[in-house]
Amino acid sequence: MSKLPIESDAAALIAQLDQVAQGLAQTFAPFCEVVVHDLRDPDHAILAIHNNLSGRAPGDPATELGLARIADSSYPQVVANYANRFADGRPAKSTSIGIKDGQGNYVAALCLNVDMSLFRSMQNALQQFGATGTAPFQESLDPANAEAIRRRIDQYAAGLAASPQLLKAEDRRALMRELKAAGFLEVRRAMEIAAAHLGISRATAYNDVK
Repeated sequence: MSKLPIESDAAALIAQLDQVAQGLAQTFAPFCEVVVHDLRDPDHAILAIHNNLSGRAPGDPATELGLARIADSSYPQVVANYANRFADGRPAKSTSIGIKDGQGNYVAALCLNVDMSLFRSMQNALQQFGATGTAPFQESLDPANAEAIRRRIDQYAAGLAASPQLLKAEDRRALMRELKAAGFLEVRRAMEIAAAHLGISRATAYNDVK
């Protein structure tokens, strides 16, 4: 059988893969670099690079992972979330997906490289913002036993494979009766707390109890 149809199919496959890469790049911009490798030409393997974070360019050679796939068709097709590093030292998290032709040989790869330094900066800022100091007293703006009410509602909803806000009316009424029987509704602002957690009005909560 002539190699021409096989090569033609591989080219079409890689062209479609670049469309997938463009879609992923637009979705995860600006945090994620998406690279299409044409493994049929290892010396000039990078076919396209979107959201360029690594400073590479189309026509650059294959990476070590790409060369490993070229040498061994049994090499894992998906290598996900491995630690990587850009040339300037920034930490990255990478995923590489090998693409095989109809003969089972690697012809392309789709690689995603996420710049973790951006997320670490945000994480540090959030940790700093969320940090609390010590005080010579304990204070809570949440009514006593409010968390116990919410926890019981969550447990009930989880038992029905639902979230509190998505409970059916009959299930919600049964829950409210159960809360009342267990004494949860005797604490201050109990109906308000239950209603807020269920996503209903206080009037509806009172009707459910009745």
